[in-house]
Amino acid sequence: MTTKGDLTRQHILEKSMQLFSVQGYFNTSIAGIVKATGLTKGGLYGHFRNKEEIWFAVYDECVRVWKSVVFQGVRQISDPLARLEKILENSLKNYLGAGVFEGGCFLFNALVELTGQAPAMSNHVLKGFKAFSALLRLWLEEAEQKGLLRDGLNLDGIATFLVISLNGAAPLYAASRDPAIWQQTLAQLYLYIKCLSKQH
Repeated sequence: MTTKGDLTRQHILEKSMQLFSVQGYFNTSIAGIVKATGLTKGGLYGHFRNKEEIWFAVYDECVRVWKSVVFQGVRQISDPLARLEKILENSLKNYLGAGVFEGGCFLFNALVELTGQAPAMSNHVLKGFKAFSALLRLWLEEAEQKGLLRDGLNLDGIATFLVISLNGAAPLYAASRDPAIWQQTLAQLYLYIKCLSKQH
């Protein structure tokens, strides 16, 4: 059962997510979060000890939102290459193109902003990117074992390239809001996947 405290906590996360997404972590103040939530400082501190703790909770919520979009309809696809194509489509069209986060990709923005300034936080984000890359690598391995890929491919390099391509589109689209950016990126990545295939 959802309690009033749970609802308040969720409200804090939603408002903070919006602020962190648009303004970044360092430009978001506790005073700004208090104002956005309509709570008192005491009310806020009843749920979180400090801004960093709010950020970690927001990060977890953002990952949950990201997964719900990016993995939609993916797991039930038995062909690993078709699964890769679906996750690329979800990432570019349904996540980035749909503007799930107001300021662009929260996760990418956080990695860029926090690197070199907040190591514990940026490493936390980086770990998520590496886990995603490792998952794509597993699917490529599965495709290789099923005889779907050309021989002699560098699977680590391919997985890394896919993650880099998805994240390269994020700031360009956030700045321009030009759908051609994610559409062209998706079209080129589809072609790339086809070139990896033994049937190509």
